[in-house]
Amino acid sequence: MTGDVHVIIVSYNTRADLDTCLASLFAAPPACLAGVTVVDNASGDGSTEMVRSRYPVVEVIALTTNAGFGAANNVALRKCRQPFALLLNSDTIVPPGAIDTLRARLTARGAVAAGPKLIDAQARQEVSFGPMLTPFNELVQRWRVRAASRSGRPPSERLRNYLADERFVDWITAACMLLDVRAAGAAGFFDERFFMYEEDVDLCAALRAAGGKVLFTPAAEVIHLRGRSSAAAAGSTSPHYDRSHVAFYEKHAPGWAVWLKLWLRLRGRRLR
Repeated sequence: MTGDVHVIIVSYNTRADLDTCLASLFAAPPACLAGVTVVDNASGDGSTEMVRSRYPVVEVIALTTNAGFGAANNVALRKCRQPFALLLNSDTIVPPGAIDTLRARLTARGAVAAGPKLIDAQARQEVSFGPMLTPFNELVQRWRVRAASRSGRPPSERLRNYLADERFVDWITAACMLLDVRAAGAAGFFDERFFMYEEDVDLCAALRAAGGKVLFTPAAEVIHLRGRSSAAAAGSTSPHYDRSHVAFYEKHAPGWAVWLKLWLRLRGRRLR
């Protein structure tokens, strides 16, 4: 492997999905592929043993505790010696050519981060990018997500057009995110106060604040089976989401954080 993109996969108790993801990568290796690292968040399902046995070319970093998504990615990002890193969820399947196309579009558009079109197992497109978080933007984004994921009802023409255009955006999901490693390092990589959720929006905000461009491109397509690691966390993701949500607003819009915490308390949601 002599390319310039290093793939980083963080896994937590997703052995079967991780096997499928790696198999898709190596079935038709991208021309730009330089290497693959799996960072395991102290899984108890034999994930690390499976990777070492079936994919000896893959580097495995086995953490002794569940460090969270951003912190686990940071471990591999700080070791990365290639100019680009592709962050990839373990519950993704990579079709032939997808990573090479994503790499080409990032370079052509002068971006420091790029995300592909994500589709689920039923070929429905995920809303995998969006505007900077504000209360109003979140309401609009939730409508888009619901409209795109409804079974049996195709999205409106307006939403289809929105999802079909290559564009610079405020953020892309880290389920599949190609990064310029130097730019990401200058931005501090992931802020580790976010255990899970919002870390990708925060990193994209830091990249943009430094003058970088964040690209969404439907020219590359990756299958995302959605939420497998969250499901493996046995129902613990809602408190993680609430804590990350509050931390994001405390960092970027502290005036709104007060109201968010009050709203969560009224709904009986506990942050600690």
